[in-house]
Amino acid sequence: MSDALHHLRRDYDRDPLTESDLDPDPVKQFRAWFEDARASGIPEPNAMTLGTADASGRVSCRTVLLKAYDVRGFVFFTNYGSRKARQIAENPQASILFPWVALARQVEIAGRAEKISVAESIAYFLSRPIGSRLGAWVSDQSDVIPSRQILLAKFEELKRKFAHGEIPKPEGWGGYRIVPDSAEFWQGGHDRLHDRFFYQRKGDAWTISRLAP
Repeated sequence: MSDALHHLRRDYDRDPLTESDLDPDPVKQFRAWFEDARASGIPEPNAMTLGTADASGRVSCRTVLLKAYDVRGFVFFTNYGSRKARQIAENPQASILFPWVALARQVEIAGRAEKISVAESIAYFLSRPIGSRLGAWVSDQSDVIPSRQILLAKFEELKRKFAHGEIPKPEGWGGYRIVPDSAEFWQGGHDRLHDRFFYQRKGDAWTISRLAP
C-alpha cells in the first residue's frame, strides 16, 4: 500500500469551542456559522452533501444546494422523479452535511424530508435564471439517456417553445424541506481533539451534549 496519503495531514489551529459559545437553538447557531462561511469567501458555502436511503437501507449521497432555511427546516430543490426523490418516498429520513473544510468546521443536520408547498416551489422556480428553468424541463433526472446531444436538442426545442411566454414550473419538480430532529456542530482542534456538540430535539426544545472527538 502506498504511503502517499499518510502525510496528508493538517493540525487545526482554531480556539477551543465551548457550549457557552453556542446558541441554544441550532438554526440560529447554523445561521452564525453559515454567515462566517459566506464572509470567508469559500466557494458555494450553501453546498451540502445530501444523504438518503431506500427501503432496504442502501445509502446514496450527492451534493445539492441549500436554497432556504428557517425554523421549519432546510430546503433544496430537485426533480421529483430523481433517485433522491424515489428514496425519500421510500424512506423520508435524510441528513445534510456542510463541509466547510477551509474553516475547519462542518455541520450535519438530520431529520425527516418532506415536500414543500407548490406555491413555495413556484416562487423559487420563477426566481431562477431562464437557462435553469429550461434545464428543469429538459432533464428527467437520474434516467438513462443515450447521449448529451439528446439534452441539447431538447433544450433548443424548449427555448423555441417558451420564447415568447413565461416558463412554468414543471409538475414533477419542486422542493423538499429537511425538518431537523438533530444537528451536530464540529470544529477542528489541536492534536485531533476536535470539538463536537450534538443538538437533539426534545418536544419543542433542544438539548446539547458534547461528544468525544
